[in-house]
Amino acid sequence: MAFQKPTGTQDLLPGTVEKWQFIEEKARDLCRRFNYREIRTPIFEQTSLFERGVGETTDIVEKEMYTFLDKGERSMTLRPEGTAGVVRSYVENKLYGEPDVSKLYYIGPMFRYERPQAGRQRQFHQFGIEAFGATDPAIDAEVVALGYQFCRELGLQGVKVEINSVGNPASRAVYREKLLGFLLPMKDSLCKDCQARIERNPLRVLDCKTDQDKFVGAPSILDSLDEECTAHFAKVQELLSAMEVDYEINPRLVRGLDYYTHTAFEYKAQGIGAIDTIGGGGRYNGLVAEVGGPDQPGIGFGIGLERIALILEKQEIELGAVKPLDVYLIALGEAAEKEITTQLFKLRQAGISAERDYLGRKMKAQMKSADRMQARYTAILGDDELQRGEIALKSMENGEQRTVKLSELVQELKSH
Repeated sequence: MAFQKPTGTQDLLPGTVEKWQFIEEKARDLCRRFNYREIRTPIFEQTSLFERGVGETTDIVEKEMYTFLDKGERSMTLRPEGTAGVVRSYVENKLYGEPDVSKLYYIGPMFRYERPQAGRQRQFHQFGIEAFGATDPAIDAEVVALGYQFCRELGLQGVKVEINSVGNPASRAVYREKLLGFLLPMKDSLCKDCQARIERNPLRVLDCKTDQDKFVGAPSILDSLDEECTAHFAKVQELLSAMEVDYEINPRLVRGLDYYTHTAFEYKAQGIGAIDTIGGGGRYNGLVAEVGGPDQPGIGFGIGLERIALILEKQEIELGAVKPLDVYLIALGEAAEKEITTQLFKLRQAGISAERDYLGRKMKAQMKSADRMQARYTAILGDDELQRGEIALKSMENGEQRTVKLSELVQELKSH
């Protein structure tokens, strides 16, 4: 029986994985510059964490989670997103005791049982950041700008940020009544999901992908914001403009998670079909308290790396090419074979990428192998050269060959 990868997953093979490494290294470098530190949390958590932290009325919790009972009959779930686990860790490890704002980032796999399509997998990868402890609109703007800069530095074309304010609980209560007045008369014409959400969480109805055309003319939440929320949102816009972040206001943007307050945002890019959102996030001032910690404010985002990789491919942006091999060693003779093993290890210890043949092939086949690996040099050692303590070094770019001392091979390759 030939096994195949599970539906909605993919193998990242050599030749492709280097692009992913480049994307991840860009994320890490950017976080270093913005002073965010890496956090790594478990791939599975207690199911109740996501029910409470993500929201029971969300698509994620209602339909998409990979949930199982462990051997102790405890309900566990593969993480469908990164924030809830980071918040749990922040609380459990008492990071709120630090005197400064806790600025954290993560890169890793997430799991959702979805219908696989371009840019949407059942196992997917996210780069995310979370900042805890500050209500200052400046941290909102910083978080939005970091994700925007990530896309810009990768070379993505046409990336825009859509922002909105989903207010505080008091503002949302006012808006909820206005929205219900708009939605209830059309309830019977809405999809089943929307009909179920109207009573439990009417804001989530606006997130529906099926009935968007019916919501033209829906009241805007921006008209229900109180003075504090309005001022906060105005300041975020002012700071984004100061950083020249290309943004526009989308008053219907609510995001698919229940924990957002104040700022909500999404990164949009053309090139992956119907799905044009590559990531997003927002402020979640009540979430830390909701999962058992002190009432600390927070804000963050998550960006889908599969979607980033797909847009890079569609826009024909080349990055993360396989680095050429520094040197390919060829041995001619039994004594030379032994010496090549020693030299190979010395080169690698010195930070030089080196390879040799392990298939007993003739010299011509080995030269072809060196060519396939894009080796910059081949180093050819015969028994005669070995007796003289020398090795032939050939440039694969121009074909020039010279003899160098074996004892100087490392230094010779380091200097070229």
